[in-house]
Amino acid sequence: MRETMIGLVKEVRGPGAVLREVPIPRCGPDEVLVKVKATSICGTDVHIYKWDDWAESAVITPNVFGHEFAGVVEEIGCQVTNVKVGDHVSAEGHIVCGVCKACRTGNAHVCPNTVSFGITAPGCFTEYAVVKASNVIHNRPDMPFELACLQDPLGNAVQTVLSGEIVGKSVVVIGTGPIGLMAVAVAKASGAGVVIAVDINPYRLSLAKQMGADYTINSREESMVAAIRAYTDGEGAEVVLEMSGFPDAIRGGFEAAASAARVSLLGIPTQEVPLDLSRHIIFKGLRIDGITGRRMYQTWYQLKGLLDQKRIDLKPLITHTFSLQDYEKAFELMISGQCGKIVFLHDTEVKLPSMKECAIHG
Repeated sequence: MRETMIGLVKEVRGPGAVLREVPIPRCGPDEVLVKVKATSICGTDVHIYKWDDWAESAVITPNVFGHEFAGVVEEIGCQVTNVKVGDHVSAEGHIVCGVCKACRTGNAHVCPNTVSFGITAPGCFTEYAVVKASNVIHNRPDMPFELACLQDPLGNAVQTVLSGEIVGKSVVVIGTGPIGLMAVAVAKASGAGVVIAVDINPYRLSLAKQMGADYTINSREESMVAAIRAYTDGEGAEVVLEMSGFPDAIRGGFEAAASAARVSLLGIPTQEVPLDLSRHIIFKGLRIDGITGRRMYQTWYQLKGLLDQKRIDLKPLITHTFSLQDYEKAFELMISGQCGKIVFLHDTEVKLPSMKECAIHG
């Protein structure tokens, strides 16, 4: 095997990214080397690409980033017994210690010692990636790579939707980015009653309809709270899934929640969010869930059941595919919001830009 490969690298602590020749990683005794076949852009990757306050506080540079992938195992470490060469795989991106109290009480997804694939450890926007064998998720060989690479964000949606009772309940999904769109599909597949999607992006709201939303609300054009109450016979939503992270949307979600409702928060605000705790939470008897990542590994088995039995269809979510060579176009499109999920197909040869191109791009 050759010594180097081309990877998309977050090289400096500022906006952008660059294609660079980097060493092909070597797997340790408890690791596997994966030939990456498809990857997808996550909202986290956009934060890294744009370089905001969160990225400044959380991301190690220089580093190959990206954490949503699917591929084929090319090499295994000498201690690995659960994976073999040729397996089709993805992986859980949280590399946890396994010995802290959180890990030992079924809460490894909030391990305080977590190392994050593609954030604080080398990721998958490249030709090869190394992952812990314990983190490997096996995929059926007949699952297309472009769908298999969406399982990590699907896990976020599954944990958010299934963190409480859902059957027959009125559900509102606030924020129809890719994970919000997945949450719509998961809620429908899990027996929810009416499912309402809220956003300000008409393109994404149209995708929400395709994913199974019964009603959509453009909160730029009408009152979100009033519309939700209208669609729920004046009661408010019994389940509120907040995926946007916008302070006004978060406050609106609490206001639109029915008495004794469940509010699950996945969206990450970039500033403090003042709330009327007495009126909107305490006296309404709300249950609040903070959601991060996927429960390891309960969520993965749940999402596999939904996918393998074809309870949900993720194909409408993939609106654009690119070669890694065209990463700038892909990220610009993702930032514009005029897309669903963007997938990089890695079978296309990627070349470093010429010196002339480097001069043109600065």
